[in-house]
Formats: sequence, C-alpha cells, structure tokens
Amino acid sequence: MTFPDHRYPTAESFTDAYFQRLHDATATVDRDKLAAAADLISRAYENRATVFSCGNGGSAAISNHLHCDHLKGCQTDTSLRPRLVSLSATIETMTAIANDLSYDEIFVYQLQTMADPGDVLITVSSSGDSENVIRAVKWANENDVRVISMTGFNGGRSARLAEINLHVDSDNYGIIEDVHQSLMHILAQYVRLEHMDDDLVADRKF
Repeated sequence: MTFPDHRYPTAESFTDAYFQRLHDATATVDRDKLAAAADLISRAYENRATVFSCGNGGSAAISNHLHCDHLKGCQTDTSLRPRLVSLSATIETMTAIANDLSYDEIFVYQLQTMADPGDVLITVSSSGDSENVIRAVKWANENDVRVISMTGFNGGRSARLAEINLHVDSDNYGIIEDVHQSLMHILAQYVRLEHMDDDLVADRKF
C-alpha cells in the first residue's frame, strides 16, 4: 500500500504514521548485504582505494554528506586515511559536462577520468533508475570498479547491476532518503568502530 494514501487530520497523526513507516522500512534492509558493504568499504580505505559517490537531488545531498562523514569520521581515532570523491559535489564540472555533452554523462565522465580498478562506487538513487547513475554503474562494472547501490521503490536497474544492493522497501521518497542517510551513517560509524582501540570507544562521541 502506498504511503500516504489519504489525508491526515493533524500533523501529529501524520508524524506518527510516518515514523511507523520509517521503522518498518529500516527492517527491510538486508543485514547480510549491509555487512558486505561495510567490509568492502573498510578494505577500500585500508588499501587507499578511492570511494566515489553520486546521486541526484536529495540523493546528491546524501552523497555529499557521505564524503564528509566517511572522510573525517572514519579516520578519527583510527589509522585509516580514506580517499573519497563525491561526484555530485563538483558543480562546475557537472554543469560543463551537462552543457557540452549530456546530463546523463555527468557522473560517468568524472568516473572514467579518475577511477582505477579496485576503487568503489556508491550510488544513491531512490528509483535506482536515473540514467546518469546507470551509466556510471555500467562503466564501473566494465572497468573493475566495485559497486554498492542504495535504492528504494522497485530498485530499478542499479539494483540489478550493482554488486551489493542496499534496498529500502518503500514507495515514499522521504522515507527512502531517511533510511539511505541512516545507512550512510551506519557504514561510517561501524568502519570507524572496527578500527578503533576498544578503550577509546566509550570516551568518544559518534
């Protein structure tokens, strides 16, 4: 059933319904795939591979936030020195590519310029079907760049093409993006925890 499918009489009642749907959506994320994503990201940071991220709209904000929390957060109190690039943050480059070539090329053009085999691409797309994301995923698959996708709705093409798909079973953009943001935080904080001394954990803020 779609959400919302009717008007709510008060903001309070809508809030309660939204939070219940959000809770339900978090339960649909495959924990084994989340563990695999954490392991892949952790090994990439250990090996100084580059992790790229991309997304459109609200997903672009999550991609950019990922850059912040993974670059700064994962190296705090650890020996990690993560290499990260948000392909959604390069507004001058993105608009040049969109203007001169095509909006569909804004991520893949950057990726094929900077990525090497063994790097990782994290895509954030509620539909999983944005053409600029799909082109980046296809290029990554053809060039030994590992792919983690975050999706919602029916997953789209990126759910099928990615090595690891973190899918949120929801048809509400806000709820999907809320869970994607949480997954981004979970991955950053878990990788940091994994590389910290045990006696530091309780003394630190996350």
